[in-house]
Amino acid sequence: MCRLFIGAEEWLWESRTRSFRVEGAVTSVRLENFYWSALQEIAARDDMTVGQLMTRLHREAIEEGHDIANFTSFLRVCCGRYLALIGTGELSGSLDVPIAGVDAEAILDRERARYREPARSSL
Repeated sequence: MCRLFIGAEEWLWESRTRSFRVEGAVTSVRLENFYWSALQEIAARDDMTVGQLMTRLHREAIEEGHDIANFTSFLRVCCGRYLALIGTGELSGSLDVPIAGVDAEAILDRERARYREPARSSL
């Protein structure tokens, strides 16, 4: 079983720091290359750069009232959810299908149903 994971290319877990501007302030984020690749894919689907995506995610999370003191963890969860949503068929795996056009509320409702309280208690 572990061979599937330990046999992956080492560059996937090597970290890289990138800087971007949010509301005029420079912010640095350190993530593994695996996550940078996922963010690049997410951004490309809606014709954005990774910097534009990160700025937008940060701004919209703040507008929703989220406390994203650990923005790096937030980004990792975004990447994991993106890949999980493709895996469950909620999102198309095609890079030609923009994420902006999906019915986010319907997907979120179905996702909430999958992660209801009983499942969380086993975490």
